[in-house]
Amino acid sequence: MEGDEVRQLQEILRELDYDVPLSGVFDQATYKAVQVFQSRHLDKHGVPLVVDGQVGPLTWWALQNPRSKVETGSTLYSEMPPDSMGGSFLGRNALQEAINEMNAGATEVGGNNRGPWVKKYLQPAGLGEGNPWCAAFVSWCFLQTVGEDKSDMPFRYSAGARNIFQQFKDKGWALDENATPEPGDIVCWWRISKPSGFGHIGIVHHCKDGFLYTIEGNKAANVAGFSYVKSRMDKLLGYGRIP
Repeated sequence: MEGDEVRQLQEILRELDYDVPLSGVFDQATYKAVQVFQSRHLDKHGVPLVVDGQVGPLTWWALQNPRSKVETGSTLYSEMPPDSMGGSFLGRNALQEAINEMNAGATEVGGNNRGPWVKKYLQPAGLGEGNPWCAAFVSWCFLQTVGEDKSDMPFRYSAGARNIFQQFKDKGWALDENATPEPGDIVCWWRISKPSGFGHIGIVHHCKDGFLYTIEGNKAANVAGFSYVKSRMDKLLGYGRIP
C-alpha cells in the first residue's frame, strides 16, 4: 500500500522515534516499526494491541493517543532506572528520594494541597499547607541528597517551578526542549501562559522509545509517575541537569 495515509503513519512513527522513511510506501521498515509499536502500547480500552503489523482502527487510535504498556509491571516507576541510562550523581539521588516518597504513599490529606506530606515539602520554603507543592517536592528531594542544611543544596530551595528552572538557566544547567533527558533531571512546563510566571515541574525517571517518564508531585493529589510522548509535550520549557 502507498499514499498520503501511509506517509501520515510514517510521520507519526518518526515523531515517536521509530526509524522509518517518509516515502509514502508501506515497506518492510514501516511494517516492523508498527509491530514494535504494537508490542509496547495499549488500545483505548487499556488492552495490549495485537502485534500483527496491520494498522487497523485500534492501532491507528493508539498511534494518535499513545498509551505505553508498563514494561515491568508496577516497578516501572517504583525502581531506579539502570546506570546505563545516565544521570548525574545528585540527580539520581534526588530521583531515589522521589521514588521513596511515591512508594511510601505521599499524598494530600484533608483537602487540596493539604496534609502532613505537603506541609513537609512546603515548610523549608517558609510556606504552609494550601500552597501548590510541585516545586517544593522537587526541592525537598534534592535537599535530602545533601542533608538538612538548605545552604548545601546546589540550587535555592523554592516552591516556584519557574524559579527553579530559572536558577538552572542562570547556572548553565538548563537543557532545551530537544535534549534527551536522563534520570534525575528536572523537567519544567509553563502554565496559563508563558508570561504568567506559573509553571509545573517534575523529576525525570527515564526516557525511552520516544516516551518521557517522570515522577511528579501536585499533578495529581499524590506523588505519582507519569508518561508523555516526548515529541508532543505541550507547554514544555525544557530540562535541567546538575553536573
